[in-house]
Amino acid sequence: MAKKEWRWVRVKALDAAEKAAITARCERFISETLKPRFPRTVTPTQFNYPVDIFGKWRGAKYSFITRYRSGFADNAGEEFDSAFTRLDYLEECLTETRFDLMWHRHTGQWFRVFAAVTLDEALSLIESEGVLWPAI
Repeated sequence: MAKKEWRWVRVKALDAAEKAAITARCERFISETLKPRFPRTVTPTQFNYPVDIFGKWRGAKYSFITRYRSGFADNAGEEFDSAFTRLDYLEECLTETRFDLMWHRHTGQWFRVFAAVTLDEALSLIESEGVLWPAI
């Protein structure tokens, strides 16, 4: 029987400067690409309706989120957030920053659509792949 061999693996964590640069690029993408593509005016309905699109870090994951406002009579005006796409940072890539591009399923689970893509590739894929768009 072979003896187990343990090895240390070096991983690259995101530092504050990298996170800030990624945040700035994603916020620019949201304001220049996503927001103009989807309704600019907030139109109240009797159901839930979108009021904003924004992004937020949670650990090493950057989520693209739609904020909805409820139009139902029993909770009219209450707001909630629903993520539609997420960038999962890959620590194993030492040479450059890469992400797994995730899609939020209706079941509440995240599903990897594209693996190990750069930030520019990820934003281009979000722009071109309809499944990664917000449900508006």
